[in-house]
Amino acid sequence: MRGFPRVVRSPEHVDSAVGVDELLSGNTAARKRRARNRRRAAGHRPRQGFFRTLVQGLGELLITAGVILLLFVVWELWWTNIDANNAQQQALTQFADKFQGPTAPVAAPGSPPRNYGAPPVMAEVNAPGTVFGVVYVPRFGRNYSRPLVEGTAMEQLNTLGLGHYEASAMPGGVGNFAVAGHRQTHGAVLDAIDTLVPGDRIYVQTNDGYYTYVFRNNQIVLPDRVDVLLPVPTRPDAKPTERFLTMTSCNPRFGSSERIIAYSVMDAWQPTSAGPPAAIAGQVAANKSKG
Repeated sequence: MRGFPRVVRSPEHVDSAVGVDELLSGNTAARKRRARNRRRAAGHRPRQGFFRTLVQGLGELLITAGVILLLFVVWELWWTNIDANNAQQQALTQFADKFQGPTAPVAAPGSPPRNYGAPPVMAEVNAPGTVFGVVYVPRFGRNYSRPLVEGTAMEQLNTLGLGHYEASAMPGGVGNFAVAGHRQTHGAVLDAIDTLVPGDRIYVQTNDGYYTYVFRNNQIVLPDRVDVLLPVPTRPDAKPTERFLTMTSCNPRFGSSERIIAYSVMDAWQPTSAGPPAAIAGQVAANKSKG
C-alpha cells in the first residue's frame, strides 16, 4: 500500500522557513514589550488633581478677560474717536452750509480793529442736541474746529463734541457761558485743554457773528464742584459784569477722578457781515467748502 508522497525539503527551503518563524516570533515579542512599556508609563503618569484643573481654568478665563479688555480699550480710544469725528464733521458741514456770510475778513489786512459795540446775546436753544455754533482754538491745532451743541448728556458729548450747559449763559451774554467735552474718547474735543496758556484766543462762531475769548487760567477741582458753572465762577454771591467762557473736562488725561476747568473772558466780537477773524478765516472757509 502506497502512502502519501514524501516531501523532501532542500536545505535552502529549511533555512528560509526557520528565518520566517524567528522573524514572526521576534515581532510578537517586540509588540508585547512595547505594550508593557506603555502600561508602565501610564501607571507612572501623575494624575491631574482638582487644584491643578482649577488653576488651568482660571488661567484661561484671565486670558479671555484680558483679550476682551484690550478690545474694549481699542474701541474706547480708537473707534469712538473715528465714529465721533465723522459725526462732528457732518455737523460742521451742515452748519457751514446754512451759514450766511463771507468766509474771509472784509477789512483790509493791517487795518485797525473796529469796535462793533455791545455784542448780541444769542437766543436760548431749547432743543438738546441742536448744533448752534462752532468753536475754534488755534492752540489745539491750525485746523481745529468743533461743533457747539446744546446739552451735556452723554448722547450729545459722545457724538457732537462741545456741549453747552443748559443753565449757563449763551454766547455774548454777561455771565458764564460754560461748555463740556471729552479728552481721550468720542472725538477727544478737549484733549489739549491743559496746553492753553494765558493770552490764547478761543473763537465762537454763531449765526450772529464771531465772539473772541481770551484764556486766563485753569483749575483742577473735584467732580462735585458745580460752583465753577456759576455766573461768576466759584463766587456764589458775586454779580457778573464780564462775559466768561468756561470749558470743563475730565482730569487726569486718562482718568476721571478730577475735573480740569479752563477760564476765559470775552475780548471782542464782530458780526457775520464783517467776516471771520483772520486767525480762523482759513478754517471757516474750509468748513464752508465741504458744505
